Amino acid sequence: MEIEISTPALLFPAVSLLLLAYTNRFLAVAQLVRMLHRQSQERENCEEFKQIQSLKYRLELTKWMQFFGVLSILLCTLSMFELFLGLFGIGKQIFGLSLIAMCVSLFISLWEVMISTRALNMELSDMHNRCKIIEDK
Repeated sequence: MEIEISTPALLFPAVSLLLLAYTNRFLAVAQLVRMLHRQSQERENCEEFKQIQSLKYRLELTKWMQFFGVLSILLCTLSMFELFLGLFGIGKQIFGLSLIAMCVSLFISLWEVMISTRALNMELSDMHNRCKIIEDK
């Protein structure tokens, strides 16, 4: 079965939106890191220490999400070039690699969301416990 040059092109809008979402997530984590850094400089103690490892891990995951997303779009472009040259076998294989790279990126993204959710739930639990103590007084 021959693959048309337009088939890999279908991935471009999805990858572009996904990379934009990844960038927004990176910026949100970066903003949080900067805020925690300012807070830790203003205080003598470092209450935010618990969050540091989680944020470092989330930044690392975001880097790899973006890496595999960009790799996917690069492979997709290379696939289209191979199809343009009439090298359908190579073009299909490269497109398959592009899809695999996108799947890896999405799995890493899912993992990062799970870590973020766990961190937010810990914050909410802490807030709930503090409010309950205040209410009980």
